[in-house]
Parts: sequence; structure tokens; C-alpha cells
Amino acid sequence: MELTRRSVLAAIGAGTATAALAGCGGGSTAAGSADGPAEGEITLLTPIYEGANGKTLLEQEILGGFRKKYPDVKVNVDYTTYAQLNEKITTGLAGGLLPDVLMMGVGWIPPFAAKKAIAELPESLATAHDYEKRVLEPSRYDGKLYALPVVLDTRIVVYRKDHFAEAGIKKTPANWAELRAVAKQLTKDGRVGFDPFSIDLRQCWETFLFANGGQLFSADGKKVLFTDARGVEALQFFKDLIKDGSADYAKKTDAGAPSNVQTGRASMMMSTSALWVQAKEQNPELIEGDKLGAFVLANRRPAMLQGGTLVTQSARSKHPAAARALVEYLASPDSILGAAEQRGSVPGLRDLNESGYVKENQFVDLSLQNLEHAVSEGGTAAWMEIREKIKPTLEPAIVGGQSAKDAIAELGRLAEAAIGRM
Repeated sequence: MELTRRSVLAAIGAGTATAALAGCGGGSTAAGSADGPAEGEITLLTPIYEGANGKTLLEQEILGGFRKKYPDVKVNVDYTTYAQLNEKITTGLAGGLLPDVLMMGVGWIPPFAAKKAIAELPESLATAHDYEKRVLEPSRYDGKLYALPVVLDTRIVVYRKDHFAEAGIKKTPANWAELRAVAKQLTKDGRVGFDPFSIDLRQCWETFLFANGGQLFSADGKKVLFTDARGVEALQFFKDLIKDGSADYAKKTDAGAPSNVQTGRASMMMSTSALWVQAKEQNPELIEGDKLGAFVLANRRPAMLQGGTLVTQSARSKHPAAARALVEYLASPDSILGAAEQRGSVPGLRDLNESGYVKENQFVDLSLQNLEHAVSEGGTAAWMEIREKIKPTLEPAIVGGQSAKDAIAELGRLAEAAIGRM
């Protein structure tokens, strides 16, 4: 495939439909023998490669290279969004029409592996390329490999260097006390000091939970851990920012629109590495003038939420060799580089760390330098049900009068009930 190594990045572990996995049919965890010739007609279900540019990248460049290598395989692409992906997969699973190759988010592997919807992959694929060890963890369930990483999405704090300089602030906040103080100092003339809400509330709260030393679930995924003081404090911090006047839930911006940091309506915000590419397109003067910086959120520990998109194989594919070949190809360096560059995402391959794209995108570079602090969401087979309840359960504590303690307790009860049904 004719792709240069000038760039590399990752993105989103975003929302899904509310369809639960209960009641879905089973299947074999091994998709039949993948040792035969790669041939036949298969379908790829993907929530990424959005828009005309993404479609061209996938169908002409990436799949064009795949067709040259595997001329006897025909790939049909089924495009969807992360908002519809879970419903589409569970509907296909229940109806016995699951696509041969599926791309899904971080945290999704345990639920679908537990339902025997996806096939176990040979462990040798984990070392086929120089994947970062940390980014392979969400690809496993019960110690076995079920997926490979394509692109990563990290959650970091982006800030305006010029706002800091004007206020005489010499360093980025090292903990929440400093973050709150700096946010109050920077709030003035209709500008908020900190915008944590322009990313998904679920992902935002999780990032603060992890930075506070908390966890979502036990290692076996059967016990809820976020209901302790660490989880309550993370939600309470948002309430404190709003009380100070240095954050405003109503002023969050939509994905793709010029962000509050870009427009100057916020001095700091939670974001992803993709904001670098967005700012370069919408406000190139911010990049050229070196006005944007980024740091990893920290309190009891530094923490960077790691989301992203993984590729896996249906356990029901009638052409397992062809499906396995496509999984491997989509997770190879050239394919990863193209997808990451198109989305402004983070690559999970060490041999791409020195590419021009990574070095030019400072948010991606920061993310790669801090993968040791990356923490993934999910971790339980009940995740697909629980994840949809986080935002609507926590939101009343932010926009209404509910206490952080009560909101977290309610979320804990919902999560325990979901785990109990598995």
C-alpha cells in the first residue's frame, strides 16, 4: 500500500445504542479453521473511516493493498457509527448474520467474547508487530487474545499557552487543588477556566476517577469498585468547578465544532489528540503561534483514559481464513498509520513512534510518552449495559441538585445488577 510514514494517531471510544447483550445467541469461540486459503466474500463492519476521505482511504488504499495480497477475497464494507454499533452487532448476532470482521471500541471485547460472538485469535498475532504492551490489554478476555488495536484515543488536558502567560502562570497544574485554583484564576469576561464537559461525560468522569487512584471494577470484572470515595470525589470535583464559576456544563461544544479552547471561551479543556488536527484545519494560527499545549491529568496519580478502535473476527464466519487475513491486515503498520493520520489518533506500534506524523502532532507525542499512565474503560462482561447508564445517572448531580454521593451510589446499584445478570 502506498502510504508514507509521515504521521500517526488515534481516537474515540465513543457511545453505543442501549441494546443489552442478554438473550443474544451463542457460537463457537473459534471461527473454524483459519489455516486454509484466504478466499470468499466477507463483510467488514466499521464505525471509523468516516466521510469521503475515510471511505477513500479504506476502500482504495487499505483494501486496495489487501486485494493485491489476497485476490481471492472480496470485502464488502458496512459503515456505521459508534452510536449505532452495539445495536447493529447484537441484532446481527441474534439473527445469525454477524459480519465476518468487526471493529469495536475499547472495553467491548469482554462482553462479546463472553457471549462467544467473536473468535479467539492466535497469540502469535500479539507479537507479529511491535505493539505497545499497554494497548494490547483491552484486546484480551480471560487471558486470551480476541482483537488487535487499530487506533487509540486518549483523553488529555489541552490548554491555551497565551492565557497562561497573560495570567503569569508558569506551570501546568500537578493535582486537582492546583487545577481548581488555576481554573478560577483564568475565569474572566465570559471565559471559563476549564471545560471538562466537551468530551463524553462518561469518559470525563472515568479519567478523573483514574487520576484519583480509583478503579471501575475488580480484576475479574465481578465487583464494582468505583463507589468508594475516589469515585465520589471525582464527580464532586465537577460540582466544585461549577460552584466556583470556572466550568459550565451548558457551554460544552459538540464534536467537530470549534472547541472552547480554539475560540478562547475556555483556557483549559478535556480533549483528545484529534484536537491538534482539528485546530490545524480550523485555526492554524494557534498551531503556528504555539498557543496550544497539553498535559496529563493528575491527582493521586497521573491518568490518561485510553479508548480507541479494535478489530476482531466473528466466531461465525463462513470464511475464517479470509476474515483472519483481513484482521491482520487492518492491524498492520501501514493500515494503522493511514487510519490514525486520517482521524488524528494515536498509533499503538512502537515502530511508528518516530514517524513525522507523531512528532508533528504534539498531542499524539504526549500521549505516546505517557502510555504507562493509560487506563482503559470497561473490564467486565456487563460493560455494554453499564456504559450506557453512566452519563444519564451522573448528569443529575451536575445539572441538578443531586449529591455526588447519591449519584455514584445509584450507578453502583445499576452496575451490580447488570453484573448479577451475566
